[in-house]
Amino acid sequence: MILELEDVCTCENKEAICEVTIEMPSFDSRLGSFPFIEKKPFELHLLNEENKRLLIQGETDVMIAIPCDRCLEEVQTRIHLTFDKEFPLEETEGSDESELEEADYMTGFHLDVDRLVYDEILVNWPMKVLCKEDCKGICKKCGANLNLHECACDKTELDPRMAAIQDVFNKFKEV
Repeated sequence: MILELEDVCTCENKEAICEVTIEMPSFDSRLGSFPFIEKKPFELHLLNEENKRLLIQGETDVMIAIPCDRCLEEVQTRIHLTFDKEFPLEETEGSDESELEEADYMTGFHLDVDRLVYDEILVNWPMKVLCKEDCKGICKKCGANLNLHECACDKTELDPRMAAIQDVFNKFKEV
């Protein structure tokens, strides 16, 4: 969703409240594509502060389907998003280009709500997602979900430093 903010950006101390919606169907990143399960319209408070900067504030919750880090089952994960952004309206000699590059959600007087939400989800992305605290994960050999049933694979794990000796024993068994 693109918001036209020319009236707010050009009038000193003008304030506006806009109800916005998230239009992207999923959160797509280098990690993969994660569908939204729940997203609600929310309000953004916009304030032109002395024609120097535009304040953008708001908050919402989204629910995203993220695979469990151990068993890969989808987990409904709620992410709370808080928007508290400042966008400079006037260029000063001290402003460097790195500050302007950070605000990729603003182009001229157009605010890209989906880009704003995308950046905030990226910052608030959970480090680890588990379906349950005692998730057993998947079998390293057959790929079975160990939460659902036990597999018949050999569970002994050998020290990798002893792999060369194990190969010698395996050759003697073959003869």
